[in-house]
Amino acid sequence: MKHLNKLLVAVMMVMGLSSHAQDSNNPWAISFGVNAVDTRTSSGSGSGFFDQHFSQPFAVKDNWNILPSLSYIGVSRYVGSGFSIGLQGSVNKIDKLVTFDPSNPAHDSRGNVVTNPGDLMYYGIDATIKYSFKEIIKSKVIDPSLSVGGGYTFFGDNSFGTVNPGAGVTFWFTDAIGLELATKYKWAVAANDDKALDRSVFQHTAGLIFKFGGKDTDGDGIYDKDDACPDVAGLKQFNGCPDTDGDGIVDASDACPDVFGLAALNGCPDTDGDGIADKDDACPDVAGLAALKGCPDADGDGIADKDDKCPTVAGPRENGGCPFLDADKDGVLDKDDDCPTVAGPASNRGCPEVTSEALEDLKVQARAIYFNSGKATFKTGDKETPARLEAIKEILKNYPNAKFSIEGHTDNTGSAKINDKLSQDRADAVKNALIEKGVNAENLESKGFGSSQPVASNKTAAGKAQNRRTEIKHIGSKYQGKL
Repeated sequence: MKHLNKLLVAVMMVMGLSSHAQDSNNPWAISFGVNAVDTRTSSGSGSGFFDQHFSQPFAVKDNWNILPSLSYIGVSRYVGSGFSIGLQGSVNKIDKLVTFDPSNPAHDSRGNVVTNPGDLMYYGIDATIKYSFKEIIKSKVIDPSLSVGGGYTFFGDNSFGTVNPGAGVTFWFTDAIGLELATKYKWAVAANDDKALDRSVFQHTAGLIFKFGGKDTDGDGIYDKDDACPDVAGLKQFNGCPDTDGDGIVDASDACPDVFGLAALNGCPDTDGDGIADKDDACPDVAGLAALKGCPDADGDGIADKDDKCPTVAGPRENGGCPFLDADKDGVLDKDDDCPTVAGPASNRGCPEVTSEALEDLKVQARAIYFNSGKATFKTGDKETPARLEAIKEILKNYPNAKFSIEGHTDNTGSAKINDKLSQDRADAVKNALIEKGVNAENLESKGFGSSQPVASNKTAAGKAQNRRTEIKHIGSKYQGKL
């Protein structure tokens, strides 16, 4: 766990600071990839300093420790004149530890022995000052560099500081993406008791590098210093400003920047050719009048066709552009006629008066509605009652402004209190059934009379049957007193 904590600290420091070659237009870079650690340089074999430390640099199979995954990450910032500063964090696992032991039967020609120390982790945090030769050699692809820096290495349970001279080369695929190859000699400068693990190493890295944060904010290939519109991608001929619709008018001066338009209309189109820009034209696909925001008025009544219910016949605005009509010829204009297709007097708002025939029919239908004994629910299994209710609805709909009273009656069986409630509940049941069928609730009222209004003698079964009934009566117009 402590090794993971070290790596976490390294990554956090890296993300907070800065890695390698970039320029003034893209000052920031981030790189990541794999690293290899070569412990051969600290084995002590060989004659002389350089032979001991820098011989056999490419003995990859024998000496290099490579973690086959993402094992380093770095960020950097360009500071000018080819220099950049950065920070890199790396992790590796040492399974090839080179030591000088000529007494060991397994030693090579130089006396070196390669052993696997087991779970030996390597962590490094390194700061770098780097110089790029890219501008000097005038290359856009090949970018050689030299670097110097320092860092801190965690080698198993040991840790020590290092001085890191290095070199590298980057091959740029684009202005911002490249393949970075680098090596540095990490010279250990701190002493510990365990000399086998307090050592200098070579560390080689290979990975991708991405430059960012440059001065071409909008990414149009024109750097901000030359870009008149640095925050939005544009065209070179317009100094970096966009012409989204391609009409030759820069968006900043184009009243309709997203659609091809005319210079005379500040870059806006006029689809119907009526001289009114589409953005100001309420009817952009058909030529119209400026007074009606570009819409036509075929009948000349001052109402645009799109808003005119009768676009080919002139009519007043209050009637939606249609002339006032009297379809049933009853002298009441349709606009004031509650029954525009059926003639009726003006006193009844153009609707017919309720006839005696209709009232008689209502009487017959209402008295044929049957309830369950002692209840206000319609008789179970009775097919006649639904038909009667439907017939009543059809009659009432012919008189949309007439008011009707639905009355409930019982025989004298039982107490008056019970009969009053039962008759009221039955009248309400009929009323609610008619409302559910679409009859206007404002045209209906209900009232229960109990056994107070018999139509036959309660002394016989036949008379009582007649007294148990509902009736519907016309009680006037809902406009009565308001006309």
